[in-house]
Amino acid sequence: MDFGDNEGWEQETTLKSGFVAILGRPNAGKSTLLNALTGEKVAIVSPKPQTTRNRIMGVVEVAAKKGTNPAAQIVFVDTPGVHKPGSQLDKRMLQEVYEALETRDLVLVLMDATRRVQLSEADGEAREKTRDQWTSEDEFLFGLIRKIDCPVFLLLTKIDLVPKDRLLPLIESLTKQYEFAQVIPISARKRDGLDLLLSRIVDVLPIGERYFPKDQYTDQPQRFMVAELIRESILTETGEEVPYASAVVIEAYEEPEIKPEGSAKKKKNTQPARLPLTRIAAAIYCERDGQKAILIGRAGSKLKEIGTAARRKIESLLGTRVYLELHVIVEPNWRESKVFVEQLDWRNQLERIAMEQVTERSRFGDEAGEETVQAAQEVREQE
Repeated sequence: MDFGDNEGWEQETTLKSGFVAILGRPNAGKSTLLNALTGEKVAIVSPKPQTTRNRIMGVVEVAAKKGTNPAAQIVFVDTPGVHKPGSQLDKRMLQEVYEALETRDLVLVLMDATRRVQLSEADGEAREKTRDQWTSEDEFLFGLIRKIDCPVFLLLTKIDLVPKDRLLPLIESLTKQYEFAQVIPISARKRDGLDLLLSRIVDVLPIGERYFPKDQYTDQPQRFMVAELIRESILTETGEEVPYASAVVIEAYEEPEIKPEGSAKKKKNTQPARLPLTRIAAAIYCERDGQKAILIGRAGSKLKEIGTAARRKIESLLGTRVYLELHVIVEPNWRESKVFVEQLDWRNQLERIAMEQVTERSRFGDEAGEETVQAAQEVREQE
């Protein structure tokens, strides 16, 4: 995504860069904002809370604009929704938040304006009960940012769904809880306020170096993005219980061999060559037999719907045809298993794949897997 233009200022005499952590309660619009800023499908999105489970980086290049701003590279770090942890999965998600806060130059705190308005308009006992819950969860969130020593911006999200005369009271209420460096109302869906947000971010970032190549928009490997797209389809295609108890692990990922250009002569009046085929096998984990039955559906109908929806998204991501094989495994109470939850982290998966390939190399004496080993090492170095 480019912000402004160079106007003849072709050389980057000064480059600003830094890490910007995105924090907020579940369903505050963090992933929607990240996708809007990068212009790519970096994070999956659904109306269900706790969709994001891992730290996800999205890289935005800001072009220099003479007399306005220097060039910048902003590394946004999307985080799971902040809530009090219950299960081992919740604790792991909160750890992702803590780790995002360890290396950051700026923090964006997102607050859903629509929920605030709904709370203020509620009546009676329901309002008091909801207010108590919100106050407790908000205090938990504000407790995190009070411990950090960098600028914090408050972003009021989804403002396109809220009357303008309701925004000022919301801002006044929230700014009593913390002294924010900036308060910016935005609508990521309509892109309202995003240019202003980028400008304000560049203002506070330090002069630094580029952390990622210009054409790279995320730190995630494709196989993790594929797993997330499958999970997004589960969130969309199933009811309330199953999504939170489901996890996706890629078991096989076979990339197509791309033939070099000119390897075959182009014949006249022939059909265009078919796109190459990527073969993917994935396991969907759930906690109970009843959840497995829901995921599979009658005669496999639900699993087919999930697979079809996921395959279309994956083909769009990879630019190839995709053969997708899904199967469902019951892993009782996996959300309470620290070992299993740790294995879901794509960084740990990448390390495990690398170690397996090292073992295979030593067994057969070949050089397979060197790139994967190097990739795993680079991930750990960036952390």
